[in-house]
Amino acid sequence: MPSALSPSAWLRGSRRPSWLYDPKVLRTEVLGGLVVALALIPEAISFSIIAGVDPAVGLFASFTMAVTIALVGGRPAMISAATGAVALVIAPLNREHGFGYLVTAVILAGVFQIVLGALGVAKLMRFVPRSVMVGFVNSLAILIFMAQVPEMTDVPWPVYPLIAAGLAMMVFFPKLTTVVPAPLVSIVILTVITVAAGIAVPTVGDKGDLPSSLPVPGLPDVPFTLDTLTTVAPFAFAMALVGLMESLMTAKLVDDITDTRSSKTRESVGQGVANIVTGFFGGMGGCAMIGQTMINVRVSGARTRLSTFLAGAFLMVLCIVFGPVVSDIPMAALVAVMVMVSVATFDWHSIAPRTLRRMPLGETVVMLVTVVCVVATHNLAIGVVVGSIAAMVVFARRVAQLAEVTAVTDPDGAAVVYRVTGELFFASSNELVGQFSYGTTDPDRVVIDLSAAHIWDASSVAALDAVETKYAQRGKTVEIVGLNEPSARMHKTLSGELAGG
Repeated sequence: MPSALSPSAWLRGSRRPSWLYDPKVLRTEVLGGLVVALALIPEAISFSIIAGVDPAVGLFASFTMAVTIALVGGRPAMISAATGAVALVIAPLNREHGFGYLVTAVILAGVFQIVLGALGVAKLMRFVPRSVMVGFVNSLAILIFMAQVPEMTDVPWPVYPLIAAGLAMMVFFPKLTTVVPAPLVSIVILTVITVAAGIAVPTVGDKGDLPSSLPVPGLPDVPFTLDTLTTVAPFAFAMALVGLMESLMTAKLVDDITDTRSSKTRESVGQGVANIVTGFFGGMGGCAMIGQTMINVRVSGARTRLSTFLAGAFLMVLCIVFGPVVSDIPMAALVAVMVMVSVATFDWHSIAPRTLRRMPLGETVVMLVTVVCVVATHNLAIGVVVGSIAAMVVFARRVAQLAEVTAVTDPDGAAVVYRVTGELFFASSNELVGQFSYGTTDPDRVVIDLSAAHIWDASSVAALDAVETKYAQRGKTVEIVGLNEPSARMHKTLSGELAGG
């Protein structure tokens, strides 16, 4: 992990945070944090309902996650809070064993994340191909939109013009000025209109009661026994994996949007620390929140840790100090914000006819597989894993077809040279044995030239051994030449050792 930062620089992750000396940056970060805090409230309450806990539990988790990750996380401006994926994982534990076990699982999940982060799990992100990343982005945009559909069905008719007005303001207001984020303007204006005109529409207050005091730390109310550990450990490990997957994918997305790099290892460990803190404060745990991160980074233009910290701080201030006012915010205003986020998040270029014509079919299939899996399961982690496996299969089939064998006989007929070209691994080496002529057409000396090939695994060595055995059975000798150093080392180590017996 990076070295500790001075108190004046922890929010930025550098020695001279820009918001300290640039009023414009400070304004952007403050307003971005405020917009995110407003958007967090109904989401946190909804996720609390999914987990089967009091709404305050989700709000406390969003507060502690955001504030803690601002201090210890590896991706500035990314928002971590209570999430639906985590709620789905731990809901059965809360339902079957009670809230104390849920909190214990959150703390243990944090420990698992710290261990996984220290072991370098973040490095696995390099194996996620671009097509899976595009599918991840498109599927999260679809999920964000789908999450708004219930707020637009079976509701009073004024909801629809309010949503339309909110969308219009977010499209046209930035053309006038970008000093204040358009989503904040939209939320304020629509709230004033509904309250002043007495329009009866669903509000934030309808989602649940807001907390009236800050959370206090404490130990979970469970027996500290081996039985408790074995009960919560599977749920904690699942939560740790899902949380890390979503957080690291979101961090990579923010890296691309901001054209900056972040420490994925520090982010992994930071997620663990944030969940441990959240557990001791009675929260339901969480991870990176994609929709709110897009509000902060893409819509509001925030770039530093200050916006993340203030999102958590403002969340509690809004709930405790301005609870009655926040409760009057129409859900239509927040729905409009999230619909705009989903539209801005979707990679429309990826489905343009021109792109689809040029893109290899396998890449498009992988992207679609990722999207379908995520939308079907509502779990981004499952979609990424399945998409990555599909990408590996497509890659293996493509590379396997590149391995070719061509034969050239010496002018005097004393030897035949088989030139092997391509990558030799389990997919391509299976066809290797059948590409040689073992009959009377080959002379007694056979040379296999691998100077244009590379041996990647034991399957390839076993295939070469099988070729040598077939020629030996016919009284012919085989000489393998042209091996590069890694291939020669693997062949020398494994040749003759792979036959069963």
